[in-house]
Amino acid sequence: MPITEILSRNAEKFGSDVALVEVNPDRRETRRVTWREYELIEPEHARSYRREITWSVFDEKANRFANLLISRGIRREDKVAVLLMNCLEWLPVYFGALKAGTVAVPLNFRYSADEIKYCLTLAEVDVLIFGPEFIGRIEEIADHLPPRLALIFCGSETCPTFAESYTELTSDCSSAPPDVKLSDSDIAAIYFSSGTTGFPKAILHDHKSLMHACRVEQAHHGQTKEDVFLCIPPLYHTGAKMHWFGSFIVGGRAVLLKGTEPRYILETAAREKCTIVWLLVPWAQDILVAIERGDVRLSDYELGQWRLMHIGAQPVPQSLVRRWLELFPHHRYDTNYGLSESIGPGCVHLGVENTHKVGAIGVPGYGWECKIVDENGAPVKDGDVGELCVKGPGVMLCYYNDRKATDETLKNGWLHTGDMAQLDEDGFIFLVDRKKDVIITGGENIYPVQIENFLAAHPKIRDVAVIGLEDGRLGEIACAVIEAKPDASITEDEINEFCLGLPRYKRPRKIIFASVPRNATGKIEKPKLRHIYGADNVVASQTNK
Repeated sequence: MPITEILSRNAEKFGSDVALVEVNPDRRETRRVTWREYELIEPEHARSYRREITWSVFDEKANRFANLLISRGIRREDKVAVLLMNCLEWLPVYFGALKAGTVAVPLNFRYSADEIKYCLTLAEVDVLIFGPEFIGRIEEIADHLPPRLALIFCGSETCPTFAESYTELTSDCSSAPPDVKLSDSDIAAIYFSSGTTGFPKAILHDHKSLMHACRVEQAHHGQTKEDVFLCIPPLYHTGAKMHWFGSFIVGGRAVLLKGTEPRYILETAAREKCTIVWLLVPWAQDILVAIERGDVRLSDYELGQWRLMHIGAQPVPQSLVRRWLELFPHHRYDTNYGLSESIGPGCVHLGVENTHKVGAIGVPGYGWECKIVDENGAPVKDGDVGELCVKGPGVMLCYYNDRKATDETLKNGWLHTGDMAQLDEDGFIFLVDRKKDVIITGGENIYPVQIENFLAAHPKIRDVAVIGLEDGRLGEIACAVIEAKPDASITEDEINEFCLGLPRYKRPRKIIFASVPRNATGKIEKPKLRHIYGADNVVASQTNK
């Protein structure tokens, strides 16, 4: 069935129960504010520390947005992009787009103005709904977007002149379900990924994919109506949303935390009685360090109800899990592997019963098949390294408007992940390396070519290569190997100042001045660089802030 039916069912069965809670520790207020109160109070008080909505209001808001889209002439399979920070509006907007029969297109809130424009164009977006944090970026490109593309502003601040107000537009729309019939085969969403060049690819999924994500997550972690899921990662990311889907399918409550400091996470988990928390490696590392340094005391928090901690989006150090389970011996633990092309995490997972195999990404997930193949597509022997391929109901339909990339990635129903892996004697999959040079730092993908192209514009740089180096907290960090022009003198401070033009998460955290090796065809020999500098990695103590 289409995933929208779950929301309708939850509204019918659990209408008065709280569905979503937004917690913003930087805006502390003593009283709780419901969604209906939020719409009635003055804007300066709207930024509450805590907001919540019930399942019935969630459904009503989704219906209003769906009916707005339909009233504006937006048709089935038109594209509706969502560019919002995590907030109570995010999921009603997403599901409203689905209920209207349109394709929801979540956008990374880290995108620059040019990247936003590129993705809107690639996905052929018809409507963009954006929050106050993005006014400047959208204003920068507004005059260069197609005239048909409607811009809708969602926030308590004054609506910019180049957009229309979400609140005003939806206030008069019906909260009744739209008259749109959906099926499993209807296309539902586009998520963005990128290859080694860093240019995003638009990944198309249908309702069957989204429903499979719900079933996979619930099968792996056994969510019940009584569970409370703490969601910290951004909702544009398949990892965050697909993990929430396990709670969504059973009508469980979710808490959206806007903050990653250890005390915020522990305090919110305690106050909201969270039972399931999904963390990225750096957040888990920060919690451990804060506890070990005495910055936070576990005795200050009631965390007995917290039953599951799971991590995904990047390799997880075995030492982290061991330290975690020493401090939280009652926790069950799981690691999840996936791609946006496989509707996020879960096509491979460790399993809560397999903590003894920490280090592996695990075994095929619920409803998934896996194989490891050589360069000719033939299965390798157990223990040999090959490319990991996955197959199941959650595999993407295609890369939207990119037949070549689709044909290279999808072969006979198998998704070729680009990750190199091997199988041990017990049938557990271990990642060995990535074919692609993508650097995963704190769960975010960094594309070396983008940074290389940026640095190449510096007048004193002759050549540059960016590689990933291991980091105890972030998993990996970007390291720039810079070859200066002859007779040019350049310092690390100059490079760091120049890199202020990059988004913070893309700035190299380590600078090395050395020659850049290239092969006979002119390609940078990155394996050689990783061999030279990886062994002497001292990033943990010399990271540039």
